[in-house]
Amino acid sequence: MREYWTSLASLLGVFAFCQTILQAVFPPELRFASVKLFNRIFHCFSSYCYFDITEIDGVNTNELYNAVQLYLSSSVSITGNRLSLTRAVNSSGFTFGLANNDSIVDTFNGVNVLWEHVVTQRQAQTFSWRPLPDEKRGFTLRIKKKDKSLVLNSYLDYIMEKASDIRRKNQDRLLYTNSRGGSLDSRGHPWESVPFKHPSTFDTLAMDPQKKKEIMEDLQDFANGQSFYHKTGRAWKRGYLLYGPPGTGKSSMIAAMANYLGYDIYDLELTEVHNNSELRKLLMKTSSKSIIVIEDIDCSINLTNRNNNGNTSVSASRSYYDSELRGGGGGGCGEEGGNTITLSGLLNFTDGLWSCCGSERIFVFTTNHIEKLDPALLRSGRMDMHIFMSYCSFPALKILLKNYLGCEECEIEETILKQLEEVVDVARMTPADISELLIKNRRKKEKAVEELLETLKVRVEMNEKNGFLMRGENGVEEEEQEKRALDSESPKEESETEENCKEEDEEEKVK
Repeated sequence: MREYWTSLASLLGVFAFCQTILQAVFPPELRFASVKLFNRIFHCFSSYCYFDITEIDGVNTNELYNAVQLYLSSSVSITGNRLSLTRAVNSSGFTFGLANNDSIVDTFNGVNVLWEHVVTQRQAQTFSWRPLPDEKRGFTLRIKKKDKSLVLNSYLDYIMEKASDIRRKNQDRLLYTNSRGGSLDSRGHPWESVPFKHPSTFDTLAMDPQKKKEIMEDLQDFANGQSFYHKTGRAWKRGYLLYGPPGTGKSSMIAAMANYLGYDIYDLELTEVHNNSELRKLLMKTSSKSIIVIEDIDCSINLTNRNNNGNTSVSASRSYYDSELRGGGGGGCGEEGGNTITLSGLLNFTDGLWSCCGSERIFVFTTNHIEKLDPALLRSGRMDMHIFMSYCSFPALKILLKNYLGCEECEIEETILKQLEEVVDVARMTPADISELLIKNRRKKEKAVEELLETLKVRVEMNEKNGFLMRGENGVEEEEQEKRALDSESPKEESETEENCKEEDEEEKVK
């Protein structure tokens, strides 16, 4: 045993002596250069190349690292064996991720790439303006050299887009409103927000299914139309006008649109905006992938149709545009003379150069009286799609019965169903009125349907007594109001409108 330990000690001594000789002959700089040369030779003959994506880039957070982490979470949850779970603030879902020093294979356009999550301990920190975490985290991407151009040109951009979609879906949507009197919050923002929890969807919306399908397809085409808008040279925005009697579901439609696309909502209260400049600043502070809403635009400020006032002369039109359009909502700004939003300012807000300062934004206007709006607001480019929110129709009634009573069409007696179909259009009841009747008797389905039928019949008698005719007879449908509003302005008056708006802009700049 003593001989064994003696021999081992001798070998260790020889090894130490050789190591000392090597260090003397080959200094650290030479050894480092040799290793670097060896790695370079190895990479020359290797068919792979590697990209390191660190969590911290100097002292700033690397956005690409966060994007890769989110992107891989969609495939890791299916194929990974060891996962990490996280949940961010204001997030409604959990995010899966690669565990420390784990790897996964991804495929893009038929090309396989390898991702490895590398986590190492950070060495003793030097002086830094911001304390760094104890661990160094990063992703290493291994690809074949022949696929390098594909990855750099397309794959990384694809990852950023997918990560943005995942982040938006996981994050709770927000409902914003502009601060009272134009004041700023603690962070210097003019918008205040609360979580948006409205449950309305297109499935629960009481509307003709064919019309809902058209709206959903239009929304989807818009959301997927980045390349189309760029190719045609148009700003990536779209305007919708919701008009119809009160209680027909205009606010529910807006909520359904936001839930369908996953967009935030900015509810703009015009009576709290002092002037056109402040209106532009509010627009600049809105985010992409959002819906900007102005409800009851015919009531918030004076934007009535000039032709309804009987002023057809040029001088009357001139005085209309020269006047300041003050808030009609009774806000304090009007008393101080501070609310000076003009029609020109609102037109530029929706369709001018400032409307292009963001992307993928939707403008939604609502009104109960479309004939009161100025035709300049209704043209394409400002309000691209006009959606008439009508009284409750029979297809909408079937949706309401399913929502509130859980009744399918086959569960209702055929005679009652036929009577409902005959009277619902003539009754001219809004979905809100019918919903209230169903809510009141939702625990007794048969009683609810019978009471609804009786109410509809009573309403039909009242309408006949008051002279309302069924849609489709000699009466004029509500949708004709839109046609009258659009046709009420002649080409000459349209040119005068645009000319007066330009003059108004020049005068505002002089002021």
